[in-house]
Parts: sequence; C-alpha cells; structure tokens
Amino acid sequence: MDPIDAKMVQLLRADGRMSNADLAAAVGLSASACLRRLRLLERNGTIRGYTALVEEPDAADTMVAIVQVTLERQTEEFLQRFETAVRKCPDIRECYLMTGLEDYILRVDARNAADYERIHNEQLSRLPGVHRIRSSFAIRSVVRSRPR
Repeated sequence: MDPIDAKMVQLLRADGRMSNADLAAAVGLSASACLRRLRLLERNGTIRGYTALVEEPDAADTMVAIVQVTLERQTEEFLQRFETAVRKCPDIRECYLMTGLEDYILRVDARNAADYERIHNEQLSRLPGVHRIRSSFAIRSVVRSRPR
C-alpha cells in the first residue's frame, strides 16, 4: 500500500459514503484512477467492506456487559469450537481472543438485568469449553467507535 492508498483508506474510515469524485479530488487522482485503486483495495482484502455506525440506544435503555471467559483448555479445537458457537449468539456484539488471564473478552448488550440473565442462561453458559465466566457492567460510555 503506497501513500495514496493509505490516504484513501484514511478518508474512507472517516466517511465510507464519500463519493468517488470527492475521494479522487482529496488524493489528487482522476476519478477513474481513484476507482481503479479502490477496486484493487477491495479485491486484495485491504478494504473488507463498508458499514454504518448506528447510534446505540440511550444508555438508560441498554446495559453493556463486558464478559471475561476462561476456557477449560486452550487447544486449537477448544478455541475453534468456542469461536464457532460465539458467532451464532445474536446478543454477543464483539468477541476478542486475548492474552493474559482470560481467553476471551465479549461485549454483550442487554435491555436490563433480567435480559442479561436470559442471555447468560441461554447463550453464555452454553458455550462449549467454558470454565469460567466473569461479567462487569459499564456505567457509561466515554469513547466509542471513531475514525482513525
């Protein structure tokens, strides 16, 4: 990736709906050359897709749980089984494989404590290979997704 590609990616991170004409002007290319580069970045996987950042419900309406999960074992089989199951859980918004004491950190959004209890009972506690689950609840959001 050269400096022009890097600038294109930076601009699209800030505004994924930027028109090709505006993108081309911002990086000093013709529209056709810019579009060609953009398609190459998409084909080679540098740009994997586009998404909309949606305003989340008011904090009073949503409970964010940060869930630490420790597996019984850290073998490739246990990791794959866990990750496959997590992808099928609709209430798990994010999942990260970690270094340190816990194997995974999850972000779970729930409407309230009763909803979190349902998610815990129906989804989290049924994930394969889980040894321990520890949950913490966010008081308020300080920094959220933002362009780099």
